Amino acid sequence: MDPFAIDQVRLNFNPQGLMVINAAIGLMMLGVSLDLKLEDFKRILVSPRAPGIGLLAQFILLPAFTFLLTLVLRPYPSMALGMILVAACPGGNVSNIMTYLAKGNCAVSISMTAISTIAAIFMTPLNLSIWGSLNPATAEILRQVSLSPMDVFVTVFVILGIPLIVGQVMRRMFPNLSDRVRRPFKIFSLLFFILIVCGALAANWSNFLRYVGLVMFAVFVHNLLALNLGYWSGRLARLPERDARATCIEVGIQNSALGLVLVFNFFDGLGGMAILVAWWGVWHIISGLTTAFIFTRRPLPEAEQGDEADCRL
Repeated sequence: MDPFAIDQVRLNFNPQGLMVINAAIGLMMLGVSLDLKLEDFKRILVSPRAPGIGLLAQFILLPAFTFLLTLVLRPYPSMALGMILVAACPGGNVSNIMTYLAKGNCAVSISMTAISTIAAIFMTPLNLSIWGSLNPATAEILRQVSLSPMDVFVTVFVILGIPLIVGQVMRRMFPNLSDRVRRPFKIFSLLFFILIVCGALAANWSNFLRYVGLVMFAVFVHNLLALNLGYWSGRLARLPERDARATCIEVGIQNSALGLVLVFNFFDGLGGMAILVAWWGVWHIISGLTTAFIFTRRPLPEAEQGDEADCRL
């Protein structure tokens, strides 16, 4: 098998399917928004240190180190751009649950989720444009699709920003209803998106099986980098262990669903990008659960024991 052929693959996804996957991630973000309270946004103003360090690692350090990693690993162009795209996305919607399992600080995790969702509207297109343009190989792909950061901004705003606003308005106007529906809606939207992704994979199953082996190592190293950037940024900044665990999970669990939507919206399902982002979506769940298990085997410092706060499940 010629590995270069992965850059010539275009995964099949019709316009109707694309509309459905856009709607699915919008529903997911609405579920996340219903899960957020005004206190989650205020908390970062009252105690900004831990969420601020986590967001710095997520939106500044991870894209920069990912760019350097693509120069070291030298993957094929569409794979490299897929790595940069994943690094440009905000944290994944299961990061709060993972943080709870890891006995991390759920307040920090939820605060980062709230702020990173807003920041991603600007930072995702910005990071994709900047770091994707610095590598000549990935810059050529951006030129071929005539990618406009403003177009990406509009798409991300529609997918993330509007559901976030609608969810917060619903919480404000109908707080009791929001509390009753937030958990079942969150579960429904996640299952709906999984169903859509499974349908997309089924339509391209032969290509996925043929090429997924090429992206496994890159995703493994990239995800390991993300988890370590999140954790050690916190520890080097002298954050408490529970806060560092939260930043580790938040930076290591990326919103690959958003990345997959952007691949289909702007890159016509370009093989290397789509397969890498799809495998990241599978792998970061495995690595997140593994990381949480490792953390549970390491007892918290005595000063932090008994402080575990339940995430809003």
